[in-house]
Amino acid sequence: MNKKKNTILVVDSDQKTQKMMKIVLDEADFKLVDCLTGKQAVRLAASTKPDLILLDLNLPDMEGGDIISALREWTEIPIIILSARAEENDVVKALNMGANDYIIKPFNSDILLARINASLRASMIRETGEPELVNGPLRIDLVRHEVFLDDEIVAFTPKEYNLLRYFIINRGKMLSHREILKAVWGDAHADDTQYLRVFIGQIREKIDQKSPVPSLIVTEAGIGYRMENADIAPLHTQGEIKLLG
Repeated sequence: MNKKKNTILVVDSDQKTQKMMKIVLDEADFKLVDCLTGKQAVRLAASTKPDLILLDLNLPDMEGGDIISALREWTEIPIIILSARAEENDVVKALNMGANDYIIKPFNSDILLARINASLRASMIRETGEPELVNGPLRIDLVRHEVFLDDEIVAFTPKEYNLLRYFIINRGKMLSHREILKAVWGDAHADDTQYLRVFIGQIREKIDQKSPVPSLIVTEAGIGYRMENADIAPLHTQGEIKLLG
């Protein structure tokens, strides 16, 4: 079974559009969160932390521009406007207020998906400087949320993926237990060191299969963990990776 990629928040009061978006996004393996009002959109953006927002300007409780402004006070989540408003003034206003793209209804689903992927790629480049993270034999595709070991895909759960991503971004640095837990799980889990130990073990099983060293993730006794800054060239050894579902 395919694992869902990025989470997309769809904000549109039109039921037909919502149904269509569910079909289009599900087929493209995106995880969908939807709502019908602006107030719901602001709350869900904070609680679910989507990777991208598709926003209609015609909502029953708030103007689309007000929603953009409210979101831009605290987040740079990519926002793509989906609207029947085709006037140049509407497009320019939305983009000037912080929207990343503007698509006029009705639209072609292939073009929509291409625009979504382009916005996600640009967002990842702004955050990390590149759409991929590489450390020796490891490569993470930040747009598709996929992990590769010597160019062979390895299945990771969402939490394992987030933890590995944090390690690669901070490779070579000693990270304390609390620092890791707060960054990946949040403040409520800052003291769950046993919880962290379990996930570290799961990740090691997956990433150390082709590594000649004991582990790319080193334990700093009583302090935390450090991911080694591996050689640039991928490591090629005999044997194949068993893909984990």
